[in-house]
Amino acid sequence: VQLQAFGGGSVQAGGSLRLSCAASRRITSINAIAWYRQGPGSRRLLVAGITADGSTNYAASVKGRFTISRDNAKNMVVLQMNSLKPEDTAVYYCNAKEGGTGWGGPWWGQGTLVTVSS
Repeated sequence: VQLQAFGGGSVQAGGSLRLSCAASRRITSINAIAWYRQGPGSRRLLVAGITADGSTNYAASVKGRFTISRDNAKNMVVLQMNSLKPEDTAVYYCNAKEGGTGWGGPWWGQGTLVTVSS
């Protein structure tokens, strides 16, 4: 599956951004789609994920501020990011895993940069 991520940009602290991940085929056949991010000098870490049955998982640092959702009709996963903080600055990647449990499959979209200024 091919993934295309878009929606990044620059925003001031407290602002909002909406990231979208478009898949090349039906996402109902993909068990888990997640967003990861990688800040300068940091490892790529899981931000939020959603399974085919709608179960979600969030990193503690974004819980209550970010919301992940699936639009099966558009084959798209959206990450709504509110109350952004400078520490949210990173390149964000979407990822897909077809089977099994957990997160982190072999398919990655290109990154989209999010910059939050104080």
